[in-house]
Amino acid sequence: MGYRNLSECAADLEKKGMLVRVNAELDPYLEIGCVQRRVYEAGGPALLFTNVRGSRFPMLGNLFGTTERTRYIFRDSLRVIEAMVRMKISPKEAVMDFSSLLKAFAGAYRLLPAGRRFSPVLKNKCTLKDLPQLVSWPMDGGAFVTLPLVYTENPAARGFRSSNLGMYRVQISGNEYQDNEAGLHYQIHRGIGVHHREALRRGEPLPVNIFIGGAPALSVAAVMPLPEGMPELAFAGVLGGRRISYGRTPNGLPVPAEADFCISGHIYGNETKPEGPFGDHIGYYSLKHDFPVMKVDAVYHRDGAIYPFTTVGRPPQEDTSFGEFIHELTGGLIPEVLPGIKAVHAVDAAGVHPLLFAIGSERYAPYENNPRPKELLTQANAVLGQGQLSLAKYLFIANYFDNEELDIHDTEAFLRHMLERADWRRDLHFQTSTTIDTLDYSGSGLNEGSKLVIAACGGKIRELTAEIRGGLGLPDGFSEPKAAMPGVLVVKGRKADAPRGMEDQAMHAFVRSFSADHPINRFPLIIVADDSDFTARNMANLLWVTFTRSNPASDVYGIEAETVSKHFGCRGSLVIDARIKPHHAPPLIMDKDVEKRVDSLFAKGGVLAGLG
Repeated sequence: MGYRNLSECAADLEKKGMLVRVNAELDPYLEIGCVQRRVYEAGGPALLFTNVRGSRFPMLGNLFGTTERTRYIFRDSLRVIEAMVRMKISPKEAVMDFSSLLKAFAGAYRLLPAGRRFSPVLKNKCTLKDLPQLVSWPMDGGAFVTLPLVYTENPAARGFRSSNLGMYRVQISGNEYQDNEAGLHYQIHRGIGVHHREALRRGEPLPVNIFIGGAPALSVAAVMPLPEGMPELAFAGVLGGRRISYGRTPNGLPVPAEADFCISGHIYGNETKPEGPFGDHIGYYSLKHDFPVMKVDAVYHRDGAIYPFTTVGRPPQEDTSFGEFIHELTGGLIPEVLPGIKAVHAVDAAGVHPLLFAIGSERYAPYENNPRPKELLTQANAVLGQGQLSLAKYLFIANYFDNEELDIHDTEAFLRHMLERADWRRDLHFQTSTTIDTLDYSGSGLNEGSKLVIAACGGKIRELTAEIRGGLGLPDGFSEPKAAMPGVLVVKGRKADAPRGMEDQAMHAFVRSFSADHPINRFPLIIVADDSDFTARNMANLLWVTFTRSNPASDVYGIEAETVSKHFGCRGSLVIDARIKPHHAPPLIMDKDVEKRVDSLFAKGGVLAGLG
């Protein structure tokens, strides 16, 4: 059986040497987050901070910091989930396997939440100020709950079947928030938005419960890409190996009985207040914007409550390991949801949403000797119409039949495969004036930007090189060319100054400086960056700079480019302007004094020596 609550999980991990107690007093303002990220980077244990400055509640971090530890936490239920996935993919085979069938039925039973008269989480009350005031980065606008489980129900059809459990960060101090207010940063394409709209239509307040802690399965369920109609609380029962028991708060909503905390209240109308900034998972701050305000009626907590948290930043971070585990659970369902698609990979090093890789199947005309992307484009549209995948900015889609051994997780090999085959006159497909991730500031406005699908199939049309021969004759303002990998050249450009959403005349001058037969075109992809040495130093830097700092519609250029019948293409190299623009959010930089204090904790003789 799985863990009933977070305390059981922490005790077991400590017994197995997978959790370390930190008894020294540490500050939730910057210090604790810095420690957690350092231990994550080292592949270290979960951390239980027992002496949190300013709060009586201990904090638990890095719980999901390695996929091995996450698998251990859910070891009792993984085979059940595998059986249920197998039944979905191959029902006939699953029925023939009696043990798998039993596991699937056991999982189905655990889908049903169970009501309970006494809920430990409702025993005590506190205030938002009593919670650990976690501030992860120096420019954060206040303290945030970073592992919140935000629960709402559709006002038109109350109950679990119409519920949504999502993980949307919650600001509990700072800015204009009163002591009984919290900011809910829910982004586009989130279930809570549907419920809020219905409440507005009815002229009713929207009840909201925010769970913190409880069975670890709740946190994973809240971020799972579940099929429509599958309540997250139900899936948490399957993943956790036991039915989720619940009580109810005065606002009428359920609360998992074994949760550690519950912030209960309402959203009234369309009232908003400035929320943020917040150091986010793309590696930059998300800035201050108006988001809905929750009026808090009560904050409940159980005896011995533990406050779980994570901190995010430039990948990889703890949410990277989280994502890897979720992919292990759901990856096999991709062909069921997206016919013809063999695999999809949200590239973590690029900030997840900015870049997707996909492997599709070009089957429309198998008799053609030199096929061009046709079905791949249909499949690309399906990918960009699927849940959170719709927020992607760049999508590279390859043809499975061109290389059946292509590994979608081998980033360099996948890019080489694409660059060897892409015909820039034909294979670039833009979507302009559309939605992108709320956290991505490269676009033309908040939630606004563009997308680029690069679809390539067939045999190689070029050989790639990483050799820079002779002088490239770069125009004024461009210098320091570096080969990042075969086929990709990075060039340092002058400081960007074009207005938001507009093309840069200096970039037009750059591409006009070359003809399609110039030697620079031996590199089919050219990246213009502020620091070519940093960008070309490794694959992680290349991906992060290129795809977080560019908006396809305004930042993609080409040598000898032309637009024919509204289709953009180029005869020479494709050029991406990946310089920092004036409207971009600042990157995350930790306070030097805090880093020095944290360094001393990990030094020989320090309380965290050997952990990071």
